[in-house]
Amino acid sequence: MSTTARAQKAPDTRGPVRKLLTSFGFQIIAALVLGIAAGLIGRQLGATAENPTALSATLDTIGSSYVTLLRAAVVPLIFTAIVASISNLRRVQNAARLAGQTILWFAITAFIAVIIGIVLGLVIQPGSRAGEGLEPGEPYTVGTWWNFLLGLIPQNFLGLTVSTSPGATEGAFTSSVIVVAAVVGIAALKAGKKAEPFLIFTESLLKVIQRVLWWIIRIAPLGTFGLIGSAVIKYGWEKLASLGWFAAAVYIGLALVLFVVYPILVRTHGLSIKQYFSGVWPAVQLAFVSRSSIGTLPLTERVTERNLGVPRSYASFAVPLGATTKMDGCAAIYPAIAAIFVAQFFGIELNFVQYLLIVIVSVVGSAATAGTTGAVVMLTLTLSTLGLPLEGVGLLLAIDPILDMGRTAVNVAGQALVPAIVAKREGILDEELYNAPREGLPFADDSGDDAPEADAASAPEPAGAR
Repeated sequence: MSTTARAQKAPDTRGPVRKLLTSFGFQIIAALVLGIAAGLIGRQLGATAENPTALSATLDTIGSSYVTLLRAAVVPLIFTAIVASISNLRRVQNAARLAGQTILWFAITAFIAVIIGIVLGLVIQPGSRAGEGLEPGEPYTVGTWWNFLLGLIPQNFLGLTVSTSPGATEGAFTSSVIVVAAVVGIAALKAGKKAEPFLIFTESLLKVIQRVLWWIIRIAPLGTFGLIGSAVIKYGWEKLASLGWFAAAVYIGLALVLFVVYPILVRTHGLSIKQYFSGVWPAVQLAFVSRSSIGTLPLTERVTERNLGVPRSYASFAVPLGATTKMDGCAAIYPAIAAIFVAQFFGIELNFVQYLLIVIVSVVGSAATAGTTGAVVMLTLTLSTLGLPLEGVGLLLAIDPILDMGRTAVNVAGQALVPAIVAKREGILDEELYNAPREGLPFADDSGDDAPEADAASAPEPAGAR
């Protein structure tokens, strides 16, 4: 018996040209190509990070404004999503078992990812092959276990802090918001019926915030154009070339997890690999360009429910939890390879205990990344645990935006995968919906619930597995 209502999609009456132009995937790809072209033109006209021109300033403004829009919604989205997700457990049978299975599979996939990262670091030796001219620099933010634990203690009700340097406190303040939200959610559950009005308000507020984020998602192609164009102007290809082996190791690791490990897990649980990729791909695309798991959260939750057939009552808990704590790209593959890179670059020999520490930090410390572009925090946390020089982080900052796109895409793919696996194992997955053809206008059945029919014609459209 189905546990999720079968989505009745409106017939797609668009012509082939209009269908292509309104396809979210096509718009993102077009924005990537146009952004690279604009960046190359800007560099030909003499624009650099130190000497901006009108074109480079425009691209930077477009890209930074889009990121600002995403970050503006982070705190209210995290708070309402976690409170609502915890409260939704009251509607789920075997809630404690589902929560335990979810966390367990988060740890299992993180363990596999970090092992892949360590192996690639040892085989490819990116630190020994680093190009000339690299200069160590200070990271803009430093993560340590002590600072991370202190960051869990909120300074006020919402765990907010005021700082003139957002990057320096981003991981800590987001972690404290997570703690506050979790405590409030649990307290609301314990309060019982008296807390029902609060929970109803929180769920309604979450819908409003998700609608705002949905509008931000709709302009993702414009943000992509600015972000990619600005990155090309600022970094060019020189930095990437000098760190080519490191970038290659990271992307090989990301590809192995996304296209080998995840499909094996999908097939092992008797599910279609093609259906998994076609279902999750809209969220993966957005994550790649937005570089934010939290910014992608509404779409990730949507495809997990509507494409992968995970019951809403469970998905509304598992996906927000994953968006704040499950980071196979940022917290497993990347810090493992980067830590080995730094050790090799400075000629430091790592022992077995230090490799074991990389695994432990990656599996249990991923909450430090907190769903934002905070992999640097996770890396400095790893380096400080291993006793490696933090100056090495500065070597990698120049190409971090390029790597972060792939890292976030893998994060989001995993955040949708685990709920599908757990739902399948627990017998609550709607396999009819999981195996349904990806056709018609996606999510046209929302009828004002999550996204109105008026939005459906241009909603992100599932692409085939690539």
